[in-house]
Amino acid sequence: MVKAVLFDLGGTLVQTAEVPEIFKRILKVFGIEVSYEKIFEAHEANKAEFDVATGQIRCGMEFWTEFNSRLLRRLGVEDDVEMLAKNITKLWWENADLRFYPDVLEELSWLKTRNIKVGVVTNCLREDYQEILKRLGAACLFDVVVGIDDCKRAKPDKQIFFYALDRLGVKPDEALFVGNELEIDCKGATGAGLKAFFIDRDGKGQNYGNRLTALRDLRRHIL
Repeated sequence: MVKAVLFDLGGTLVQTAEVPEIFKRILKVFGIEVSYEKIFEAHEANKAEFDVATGQIRCGMEFWTEFNSRLLRRLGVEDDVEMLAKNITKLWWENADLRFYPDVLEELSWLKTRNIKVGVVTNCLREDYQEILKRLGAACLFDVVVGIDDCKRAKPDKQIFFYALDRLGVKPDEALFVGNELEIDCKGATGAGLKAFFIDRDGKGQNYGNRLTALRDLRRHIL
C-alpha cells in the first residue's frame, strides 16, 4: 500500500528559466551584457570544477558566492566581483520565472484526497527551497520538505531519503519517489528501497522502466 509520494523539486515539480538566461538577466541589471552562449560555456566549465552538492553542504550560501565569482571571472568580469556574485545569489529567484509544471497542483490534490502523504527531497539548501515555496505559495502543500543542509546529505545518498521517510513515519516500501535525474534521483531512491519513477517530459530516458511522461501517469501505480 502506498502511504507517501516524495518528489524532487526543480525539473520535477518546479519549472524555471534556463540557468544561463537567469544569469544574463541579472548581469544586465548591473550594466553587463553577455551572450547566453558565453554564460552557458562558463557555467558548464564551473560545473566540471565544483562539486555542487558537497560544496553547499560544507559552506552553504558562501558556496554560491565562490561559484558565481568564478563564473564572472570566466566571463572576463574583474571589478567588484564578490559584490556582484552575492547579488546574483540575492536576485536569483526574482529572475527565475518560477512556476509549477501545469500538472502539479492537480496531482498533489489527487494524492491528498486519498490520504497519501506528499513530500520533497531536494539538493537545494533550506534557504533556497523555502524561498521557492514561499514565492509559489506552496509551503502548505507538503507534509515534509528535506534539503541537503537538513540532514547533511545530498542525493543520491540514501540517508537523505531515509531522513524524509522517518519524518513522515513511512517505510521505504510504502513510498514512491518521482524525479527527473536518473543517476541522482532514481538510482538514489531505489538504493534507499523506494520504488522510483523517472518523469520524462522531454523524452530523455526512454530506456528506464518506471517512466512517466506526465505526473498523472503515477495514478495507475497507486490505484
